[in-house]
This record gives sequence, C-alpha cells and structure tokens, in this order.
Amino acid sequence: MRIDFTDVQNFRRLKNCRIYFSDKETVFVGPNNSGKTTAMDALITFFKAKKFTTRDFTLSNWKHLNAICEDWLKESDASKIDLKIDKWEEYLPTLDLWLSVKPTEVHYVSHLIPTLSWAGGSLGIRLRFEPDDISALYKEFYSVCINARKMSAAKTKGAAGFSLWPKDLWDFLEKRLHEFFTIKAYLLDPTNKATSQKLPANSLPLDIDALKGLIKVDIINAQRGFTDVNTEGGETASTQKNLSNQLRSYYEKHLNPELNTTEKDVEALRAMEDAKKLFEENLKESFKSAIGELEGLNYPGFGNPTISLASNINTAESLKHDSSVRYSLGDDGAELSLPEKYNGLGYQNLISMIFKLIRFRDEWMQVGKSYKPDSTVSDAPEFEPLHLVLIEEPEAHLHAQVQQVFIREAYRVLRNNKNLSDDKFITQLVISTHSNHIAHEIDFTSLRYFKREQVAGQSIGTSKVINLSNTFGNTDDTTKFAIRYLRTTHCDLFFADAVILVEGPAERMLVPYFIKHHTNLNNAYISILEIGGSHAHTLQPLIENLGIITLIITDLDAVNPAAHNSKVQPDKSKGYKTGNDTLKKWLPVEDELDKLLVLDFAKKEDTGYPVRAAYQTAIKLKQAAKEIEVYPYTFEDSLVLTNKGVFEGLTSGTGLLKKMINAAKEADVKKAAKEMYDAITDKGAKKAEFALELFYFNEPNILLTPAYIKEGLDWLEEKLKPKKKDVKPVAPKTKK
Repeated sequence: MRIDFTDVQNFRRLKNCRIYFSDKETVFVGPNNSGKTTAMDALITFFKAKKFTTRDFTLSNWKHLNAICEDWLKESDASKIDLKIDKWEEYLPTLDLWLSVKPTEVHYVSHLIPTLSWAGGSLGIRLRFEPDDISALYKEFYSVCINARKMSAAKTKGAAGFSLWPKDLWDFLEKRLHEFFTIKAYLLDPTNKATSQKLPANSLPLDIDALKGLIKVDIINAQRGFTDVNTEGGETASTQKNLSNQLRSYYEKHLNPELNTTEKDVEALRAMEDAKKLFEENLKESFKSAIGELEGLNYPGFGNPTISLASNINTAESLKHDSSVRYSLGDDGAELSLPEKYNGLGYQNLISMIFKLIRFRDEWMQVGKSYKPDSTVSDAPEFEPLHLVLIEEPEAHLHAQVQQVFIREAYRVLRNNKNLSDDKFITQLVISTHSNHIAHEIDFTSLRYFKREQVAGQSIGTSKVINLSNTFGNTDDTTKFAIRYLRTTHCDLFFADAVILVEGPAERMLVPYFIKHHTNLNNAYISILEIGGSHAHTLQPLIENLGIITLIITDLDAVNPAAHNSKVQPDKSKGYKTGNDTLKKWLPVEDELDKLLVLDFAKKEDTGYPVRAAYQTAIKLKQAAKEIEVYPYTFEDSLVLTNKGVFEGLTSGTGLLKKMINAAKEADVKKAAKEMYDAITDKGAKKAEFALELFYFNEPNILLTPAYIKEGLDWLEEKLKPKKKDVKPVAPKTKK
C-alpha cells in the first residue's frame, strides 16, 4: 500500500493543488513563501488531528463563508434557512488521500471498500474540516450575533466604527472554532481521479477513524527544542527535547525489564532491589538526628503519622539526569567526557533526528517489550501496512556535508528491520527543505517544486506544485546534461525567486554588482547560473516546467556563413548570423544578425513563460562631434565600450585586461572596437582573469551597466513586483 497523491484544497495558500508522492522519498522545494511549509502543515493537521485555526482556511474564502452566515441573520424564520453542507464545501479545508492498494492488501481496507466490485487499486478518502452540526452552529451564531448587534445599537446610538463581538462568522469562530468544527472522512469514487471530485448529494461521513490501522504517521518538526549550554532562557533541561529524554522514552517502551520480564532481567532487578534497601538504611541513619528534632516539636504527635524515608531507584529514572548521555573525548584510555548539552547544536540535532527515526521504526515494528501478543488470538503482531514520516527542515544547525549525510541515511534507517526487507510494509518519507545541499542528494524525480501564483482579481497568492518526475523522468541527452549541470550548482534555482543564466565567469562575477542598482532585485533571492550560450537552451524544459522567472544574458557570437561560419566582428548588412544556440533555438528563435540587432523589446520575451533573452545591441559613442555606432561581440567588449572613459584611465593590467585598456585609449571608435574583438577572440584570452584583475584594480560599483543587461534587469525587476504582494497575507477585514 502506497500513497499516490494528495489533493489539498482551501488550506491557507493551497487553494487547490495536487502533490504526487514518490515511492520512497518525496522532497518539497521552492522559494520562500511558496507553500512548502503549508503543505507539510496540511499533512500534519489532517493526519495527526493538529488543531485548526481560522488562519488555516484560505483567507480569500472567508468573504464567502461570512456571506453565508450574514444571510442567516437577514432571515428571522429559521425554517427558511438552508442548512445543507452544499453551500460550504467549496470553501472548507480539505485533503483527499489517494492510496494504491494491492489485491492482497484488501483486508486492511475492508471498512473502506467503495463498491462491491472493488478488489484493489485506487482508494480515495476525503478528510474535510467542516461544521459538525450546522443547525447547532446556526442557532448559536444567530443568537450571539443578534444580541451583540442589538446591544451595540442601543449603547452607541448609531455611532459608527463600533461593534461588539462577533462582527461576523470569522470573528465568531476565532474564539469558538473547535466547538462547532471537526474533521470528517468520506469515501471517494475510485474511477474519478482526474480532478478533485464533488461529493454526491447527501453523502454521509464515515462513522469510524478512516486511517486507523492503515497508516502510522510520525513527525519531526522544524522547531526541535535544542538549547546551547551558553544560552540564557529558553527551554529548561527538563523540557528540552534532548537525546537523554528520547533514550529514556525508548527504554520505557522497548527495553524496560519491568515489562515482560525475562530471565536475564531478574538478576538486574534483584540487584536494584538490594541497592535500594541498602540506600534506605543509609538514609534512615543519616536523617535520624534531624527527624528526632522534628519529633521534639511534638509534630508528628499523637495520632499523626510518623516520618519515614524511602528511595525509589527506577531503571528509567537512571536516564533522567542532565548528564545521562555523555560524549567521550580522546582515545588514550582516559575517562574524559562531556554531557550532551556541551556538544554543538548541529551534532545534537543530527544524533537526535537519527534516533527519532530509529524510534519511529521500532514503534511501528513493535520492537522489544512494547509488543504484547494476545495469545488467545495470535502471536503475530499487527503492523500498519504504511509508515509515513514527515520531516520539516532537517538542515537546521547542520553543516552542508552533514545535511547530505543525513538525507542519504534517513530512509535506510527507517527500513533497517528484518520485517522490512520486502514490500509487504511500505515506508514513505516526506521532507520539506530550504537546503540546496539536500536537494542535491535526492533523485530529481523525487522533487516537488512549489511555485507562487497570483490569481487575477485576488490580492492573496496561491501555490502550485510541479512534479519534477515529469521533467527528469526520461533519459535523453538534454535531460542528462541538465541533471549533471544542476548537481554542480547545488540546485540553487529550486529555491530562487528568479534565475539569471549567464555566459561565463566574467558575467557571473559582475552581474551581482549591476543588480545592486535595482532595489527590488537586491532584496530578492536571485540565482545566477553560469551556463554558456551554447547550453542555456538545454535548461528550457526545466525552466518552463517550473515557470520560474528567468533572464538569459547571452552573447551575439556573430559568424559568417560565407566563411564556414567562422567567428566575425558583428556588423549590419553583411549577411552575418549568430552562432548562439540559445538565440536560435529558445529565444527569440532567430539566427539572422541584422534582425537580432533591431528586434523589438517584446519579441525578446516568451509570451507563454516569464523568460527573456538579453544580448548585445548597438553602442553609440562620440568621436569628433560625430556619433559612431559599434556592435559588441560579447560581454567583455560591451562592458569596456560602455565604460570607455573608465578603462582609458586605468594604468595597470595584464593579459586580456591590458589589451582592453590599450584598445579603450584608441581615439578611433571603430578601431577600438576591432582591437577589443581581436583581444577577446584570441585563443589565449582568459575572461575569468580579466574580471578578477578588474576587481583588483577597480571598484566595480563605478562601472555602468551595459545597456542590454540593464534592459534585462529592468524587465526582471518589473516581473518580480507582483510576487511581493502575497509574501505576508493578513487576516480578512471583518464587517463593522
């Protein structure tokens, strides 16, 4: 049995999204505020019955829910009120769980069989947070609201801007949500999985816990409660979720010799009892004098109980003290060790998470003394067929390499039991992360990319989930290249607000300085990937699938078809073409240089996706009161020609930088451009060294941004503006 997917509706920013689960590991990635955490909270809230709040409803739905109940207040005749759930269902938080059930597993779901003919396959269960009794909700809401409005009118004599609680349904449920709402489960039609289906009229909820005996759900939250030895305040040693507490809990459930005592346990328990008696005798002797003083005060006196002392030596209590877990230091035989809290938070976090996974697995498999077979029925334990483990942001406090170690080992730890050697019992691990190091270690087909979407007419954004198995599920050369490339870049683009694809190292080093001139860009998370003009188009399927805003900064790379497509300095009316595959195959899908040089701004943008190409355009420079037009070949000569005066003033430099300085000092603009082209196309030209030397001799902030790059960055800034609207949604305004 496996989870195929879930449909989440009306839960915070997840208005309607489908999340496909991988067979083993599923990892939620995406930029900040894209919905990753919301998706995890939805799973936790529905599967573990975590308390809902009014903020868990999609905020834009409250106006509709408020309107339903406002109609209640307008009608004084209760018999005319429509109290059916139909009006509510499209606005209620809902999670549809779709399971794949083998024919041999039907006995697990005998209480959930949707039709008499069903014998395995897809099984859908809807979990919906809804009014438990709409009639009771109506009566209470009507009574409280009418009374509040009468009192407000009487006391304020029509003064505007004042009203008593509750102003509307949202205001009412802010205080009393859990009195009237609960999670109910419904069976879905297994033949209709294409879209989120509407329940038939008069559907009745299941009168049993639908998931009991099917799924064991365990969670490691993002806030794991560790404290540093030097931290003031925070959790106390008794409440912090350290390894000592976890070990004690594990011991009490799985190892405690007082449970299901074996022959090996008897000797240990007898030794503890002897130690207890000896210690109690010592206590009595030590406190004899002090207790005698109390008796001298005539208390305890006649008729009062006397004072006696007794110890309680307990096996589990031995693990309760602050230093029950220690870390040994050195290997020279010396007994050097430190308590657990003196280790770094990263190490504590790693050890704790791994042990939690061990504990989750062993509780599921009923390892040790937690298993109490009923001999009258069977000695075989009953395991849930599916174990779902949810981990939020495991990267907290972990070094990059340790993050990679954890994600490589986590699933293996969860399956390290003899009963889990085949597919009889299934483990599915779901992780939400902001770490590109974790994404780097996972098969890309297991990634689920969350993207922000702005719905027309709504101020509150929603989320969409992209199943990357559809992008990386084939084995063609383009896909192989994209995967290999992304692994070298540690998958930054999966967490970025926008992506800039650049040609080479010089752009990669200098574009961040150009971005600083754009306030909105400087405040966004922009991933800059060095991909090269001949390879940028290989990322096209991924970029378009993700729908991520992308600026391609690339080069004209002019060639002469009449001379076997050899490199040539760009010029108009010569029949030249571009040798850049990105310009030819992706954007703007044009190879003629004359057309590229005069192309309209709009034609450099993909109308179906937020993708734009930026490449060199004409630069106009003054020469003896004349305006001369020159055409750069790549980024380097475009930069120097744009900042000709700056480079004329430089006196130091080697290699390519020296050649560019000398060319900039040439009075003849056309000749200067030709010398720059020759320097760039020379086989010995080292563009990365050019950029590094430029950093050494100059402050990059004084450089003007080449026009084609500025044009692209302006576009990018404009594209990012709408995304800022939905970063911090606020509660809906209530009616006065």
